[in-house]
Amino acid sequence: MTYVRAAGRADALARVESGARFLGGGTNLVDLLRQNVEQASDLVDVSLLEGIIRETDGGGLLIDASVRNAAVAAHPLVRRRYPVLARALLAGASAQIRNMATVGGNILQRTRCMYFYDVEGARCNKRQPGTGCDALDGFNRYHAILGASDQCVATHPSDMCVALAMLDAVIHLSGPEGERSVPLTNFHVLPDAAPHVETVLKSGELIAAVELPPPSGAVTNAEYRKVRDRSSYAFALISVAGGLALADGRVTQARIALGGVAAKPWRATRAEAALVGVAPTPEAFLAAIRKELVGARPLSGNDFKISLVERTVVAVLTALSGAHA
Repeated sequence: MTYVRAAGRADALARVESGARFLGGGTNLVDLLRQNVEQASDLVDVSLLEGIIRETDGGGLLIDASVRNAAVAAHPLVRRRYPVLARALLAGASAQIRNMATVGGNILQRTRCMYFYDVEGARCNKRQPGTGCDALDGFNRYHAILGASDQCVATHPSDMCVALAMLDAVIHLSGPEGERSVPLTNFHVLPDAAPHVETVLKSGELIAAVELPPPSGAVTNAEYRKVRDRSSYAFALISVAGGLALADGRVTQARIALGGVAAKPWRATRAEAALVGVAPTPEAFLAAIRKELVGARPLSGNDFKISLVERTVVAVLTALSGAHA
């Protein structure tokens, strides 16, 4: 394996050939390589590419992919205009990891399913297509209840991406065929019959930046809540990024994204639609999230996630409605 540090984005794209990988902070990729979960012929270090957070002409925010997670969480514009993103980042990992991890790497991090990492003793369709999924009948406390398939029930581990999904973030990509943009909610894909395909990223493409649209009422009045087995450095059992805008005693806009429940950050569009125009009561919030969870398919060890999502969503939205009643 060879290692090279890219001088710029064009240089990075030119150096990536078959089998090569982009390296950001390395907080996930290096672990995967060390444990032989992934392989790479070459590493192209993009951690020193331009790392700037700046306002867009339209009043949004553009965050370069190489910006460190800690820098995003601490940035004054993020904390003032998109506080849910800062809170989600601070809920993830440890301070040391946030100081190393990049925005692009966070988006591309892979599942923490124990069977995915067990290269010697476990079957995993995500790691080795066609071998099976030991999580289906194994220890599946942390696994998906939405959007899973009989091929894979792993979940996406990112806290940041749950907030980005709620914020309608857009991912800007650069590659051999030029540049393109993809909504964050469409960037990760559900497993279906091909769980090893996790994103719409094409061969040789690089995440260049993340763009946030101008904040609305449901963005500034927002909260991120993470439920986990211990208070620090643990991945979410479930998480909720919620936002609420009210006028004349009614909900005018609701935004809800869920983490720890699917192979991608789950935007709860059915629940959001059910809340528009109704009075902001715990009963209305519960009815709305239950519409979202109609298709939930819990496993033997994680049926508790349904009631946990319900209670957490109700708690988050009730707090937000009380703050701006």
